[in-house]
Amino acid sequence: MLTLVTGATGQVGRGFVPRLLAQARPDEQVRVIVRDESRAAALADRGAEVVVGDLRDTDVLGKALAGADAVVNIAASFRGVPDEEMRAVNRDAALELGRAAVASGVRRFVQASTILVYGTGRGRPHIEDDPTVPGGPLWMTYPESKVEAERGLLALDGLDVRVGRLAFVYGEGDPHLANATRQIADWPATKRVFQLVHVADAAQGLLRLLHAPGADGRIYNVADDAPVTVLEVHRLLGLEPPADGPDPDPWYGIASTDRIRRELGYRPYFPTLWSARDAGAL
Repeated sequence: MLTLVTGATGQVGRGFVPRLLAQARPDEQVRVIVRDESRAAALADRGAEVVVGDLRDTDVLGKALAGADAVVNIAASFRGVPDEEMRAVNRDAALELGRAAVASGVRRFVQASTILVYGTGRGRPHIEDDPTVPGGPLWMTYPESKVEAERGLLALDGLDVRVGRLAFVYGEGDPHLANATRQIADWPATKRVFQLVHVADAAQGLLRLLHAPGADGRIYNVADDAPVTVLEVHRLLGLEPPADGPDPDPWYGIASTDRIRRELGYRPYFPTLWSARDAGAL
């Protein structure tokens, strides 16, 4: 089995690809597509085949997909770039990759998405069958382009597509959590932050989606067990928390993991932010 991974040197990919390589049997191969070969040197040393080029280049895409049995599409654009770039990478490139995968005879396609696609809260944790309701403090082009990619990929004939909606990824030295304090600086102190997932558990979830039989067309939330408040995040980082106030949408960004636990056996290695802290895994 040959698995192609996009976004291998990004935040999620850096946690996923080494774990995919570590699990690989002798007859399993891993290929990554990267724009900067030097950033994939460590993956090459571990046994990954590296294809250099842009995901949006048709010739590069054809080379990357040649002989592949599965694709894990982690590539994403979501911070500090124009809306057009987000749409080009998150939606257009994902759909082109899906169509090219069909043409190349790829059997399985895992799409990394985000729980932000749900939009506004529902008065309970979001479940995978909930429709998108645009809105909420972080509704923007990123979740919009991601949900459009999901819909397009799931509509493709001849491709076994499964979608992992990741919560807010943190851990293993990544500054993502600290950077997020700018996004939540004006949120009430007692508001629960959109749900988190440690990078090790994001990788676990995607690996389970990749290998699970009978998950064709299924969507799975991938998150930890206990959302934390704005106050707790700031205190953990040694920052002054914002003032408290009314919370207009207390269920925003909170997702149920019942489906992935029940169907795929997912159990987070780091069920809470505090367990990751205590393990020195932040």
